[in-house]
Amino acid sequence: MNIFMYELKLYRKSVTLWSISIIALLSMFMSFYSNFAVDTAMMDLFLENYPEEMLQALGMNSGLPLSSVAGYIAFLFTFVQICLAIQSSFYGFQVLSIEERELTADFLMTKPASRRRIFISKFMAAFAGLLTTAIFTGIGTFGSIVLFRDGHPFEPDKIFVLLSSIVFFQLFFLSVGMLISVMIKKVRSVLSFSMALAFGLYILSALQKIIGGKILGMITPFNHFEASYILIQGKYDTVQAAISISIIIVSLIMSYILYLRRNIHSL
Repeated sequence: MNIFMYELKLYRKSVTLWSISIIALLSMFMSFYSNFAVDTAMMDLFLENYPEEMLQALGMNSGLPLSSVAGYIAFLFTFVQICLAIQSSFYGFQVLSIEERELTADFLMTKPASRRRIFISKFMAAFAGLLTTAIFTGIGTFGSIVLFRDGHPFEPDKIFVLLSSIVFFQLFFLSVGMLISVMIKKVRSVLSFSMALAFGLYILSALQKIIGGKILGMITPFNHFEASYILIQGKYDTVQAAISISIIIVSLIMSYILYLRRNIHSL
């Protein structure tokens, strides 16, 4: 039984819907850019009256004017990240818990496949689905910029660095979702858990921008891969990225160990 291909087929419809939705979101917001950028002086003057902390909480930065392509993308990318966080969290909470929730564990466990193979196949299928979404998000981002930038300059290399962060961002929510799902007795509502994780970490990021404090920023990937920082510096924040990757590795290892030892409930 090819578990990987079977699981991958289950994600086909979901990946298609998420990819189309994110591309539509990017295209819709970018279509407003040409009109929005006309009154650049007025907009920049308007934003100067806002505290820097509030601007950062909304994905903006005083060093990156909202009237520029990079500034507009930094603001827009916050919403894209929220969508990616929800999708990745959903896959994370679902991938190892679906058999218990739908009472089909007996069927899976009687097949000639070890738990190690099941875990790896399920993880790789979920990751493949997320990677497909990441690719289409990248295509949608570049495509919408080219179509709607109205002659305004942008730096493709910095946009590429930002888009490359999507994979790590997705892996964070996927791995943490998997870990939580094997730590608790039963995931009754995958959507509720995934929304709580995605929006909870986004709110922590916003609070960190407003009230400060390094600890809050260390536990949320919205800070680890902040769009405005990447588009200004053209690179990741090394420390923050290392923290995110460390959390991913630890979460995957712990998920693997706990899944092998887990008493899986069935009929």
